[in-house]
Amino acid sequence: MVMFKKKRFLALAFGMLVALGGTLGVAAKATFDNPLPQQVAQNGQAWIRINQLGYTPAGIKVAVWASKSSKRIRRFALVDAATGKVVFKGKAGKAFGAYGPFQASYRLHFSAFTKPGSYFLKADGVRSPVFRIAADVYKGTADFALRYMRQQRSGFNPFLKDSCHTSDGYTMYGPMPDSTHIDVSGGWHDASDYLQYATTSANATYHLLAAYRDFPAVFSDAHLGNGLEGTNGVADVLDEAKWGLDWLLKMHPREDWLFNQLADDRDHQGMRLPTLDDVNYGMGKGKARPVYFATGEPQGLGKYKNRATGVASIAGKFTSAFALAAQVYNTDPALAKLFGSKAVSAYKLGLQKPGGCQTAPNLAPYFYEEDSWVDDMELGAAALYQLTGNKAYFGQAYTYGQQEKVTPWMGADTARHYQWYPFHNFGHFELAKKADVQAKADLISFYQQGIDKIYNKAKTNAFYRGIPFIWCSNNLTTSFAIQCHLYGQLSGDAAYAELEQANLDWLFGCNPWGTSMVYGLPAHGDTPVDPHSAFTHLYKFPIDGGLVDGPVYGSIYNNLKGITLYSPDEYAAFQSDLVVYHDDYGDYSTNEPTMDGTASLVYLLAAKEQEALKQAPVKKE
Repeated sequence: MVMFKKKRFLALAFGMLVALGGTLGVAAKATFDNPLPQQVAQNGQAWIRINQLGYTPAGIKVAVWASKSSKRIRRFALVDAATGKVVFKGKAGKAFGAYGPFQASYRLHFSAFTKPGSYFLKADGVRSPVFRIAADVYKGTADFALRYMRQQRSGFNPFLKDSCHTSDGYTMYGPMPDSTHIDVSGGWHDASDYLQYATTSANATYHLLAAYRDFPAVFSDAHLGNGLEGTNGVADVLDEAKWGLDWLLKMHPREDWLFNQLADDRDHQGMRLPTLDDVNYGMGKGKARPVYFATGEPQGLGKYKNRATGVASIAGKFTSAFALAAQVYNTDPALAKLFGSKAVSAYKLGLQKPGGCQTAPNLAPYFYEEDSWVDDMELGAAALYQLTGNKAYFGQAYTYGQQEKVTPWMGADTARHYQWYPFHNFGHFELAKKADVQAKADLISFYQQGIDKIYNKAKTNAFYRGIPFIWCSNNLTTSFAIQCHLYGQLSGDAAYAELEQANLDWLFGCNPWGTSMVYGLPAHGDTPVDPHSAFTHLYKFPIDGGLVDGPVYGSIYNNLKGITLYSPDEYAAFQSDLVVYHDDYGDYSTNEPTMDGTASLVYLLAAKEQEALKQAPVKKE
């Protein structure tokens, strides 16, 4: 049984692509496809799921064999795709049993095999797709994800080479009269709609800055500051971070002014390109959109209101982004001073109004229901300590860290939308880098406690899946893999390396559906082609690099309103009562890309590329 992705280009021999060394997607969508797609199975009963990007020679290499029957397997083989010869044999090991749509499953370990090349796995007559083992399987992937960030730009959109939302915005809830005009154009659209949230934008900006700080060697310079093609002597990831910073500066224009949100759900009036956005918010302001002042109190201009309790959650995010920017731009004294002063003033606002600052709904009862805030203040204080050396900030950060040792969604089966955000706490990592022995050990243990909560669930199934299937489960997956990476960097302990890799593998095809969750990556693979996006749905424009929301519990999907699948479900055989995922425009719950999730993915992919560079042997001249 072979089920092909809808709207795929005609497949060519995968061996041709391997010979070309192709890994990344292209702006016009992939023109090569795998003649053994992830859906191929013997008699439609069993499949071998892999990381479609491939595996590094020295890295952890695990695939998953899964079957609709209860059949057991004992062994598997790794086969050279060029010669057809078996190059490695392994024991199937532990039978993990049923999971999702499957009745039997095994983890196939082949990390001991390190020779670069193109291979496939086989077990009990079932073959996997062809994949590579090579030191460069992650090369350029972080830069590829930046394509989506550029495409999400507001103010000037380099993908469309046109401007949008230049009239923003008019103020609401601020100390100034309502409907006062203030220039807040710029930044990124949040997802496939055009709302803009400071909470996700500040978090995304921090991840991009941290990716440049921690892994500068993996990023290229192929674009100008405005996102158009060209070189300007600045890494593209830093150009993108600067786009976010410029908007955050507009959202914090004075020491006592902090804005939290631009536009609201009145935006949801049909799909259109941002440059053709003609939504009128009904305030006599034309195309200008409302910008919400962060008051720390419940807000909502329509029927529904949020449950905000303070300002600290958003103020802490502003603080960390500005303080890290001041460090990154230390060669530009004037700019570094500006970012440093903004970090201090934002932090003061957080001290004045502790609590969570949620986004504002209007027509529908949906909003980012963030309850946590001490994690944001911990990271903000840690970044200020790194910037200034003032030990008072360290003490405050450590106190905040002890109040939320573990990000609360870890170990939980469910959570409200963005209730615990960011999805991992960078603060423990940043603080531990400057901490004494005991404090560092404490902070490392906080990470380990969270990881163990996930691992205790993950080790019971073949996919090593311990992440709850709530909205944006792919964002949680990315963040959890980052937390495992940060733990390893601090502790030197590799105990969770396989768990970290399993979460990355999940994102790129080692999951029940056998699909990558990143549009166009890899080029030869099974990736989203019909996401919930105006770019693709209306104009067939690729949204290269966009990380889609990811699978949700069947119970969530079955209770959502307004979902209609527009095409036959090519993954029907892999849906279950436990969890569903659809590559269909009509499923906004699993197949909508997000800007902040993609920014986190940039950090994770950069970490993996840097890790591969360190593992690669140095060639002798």
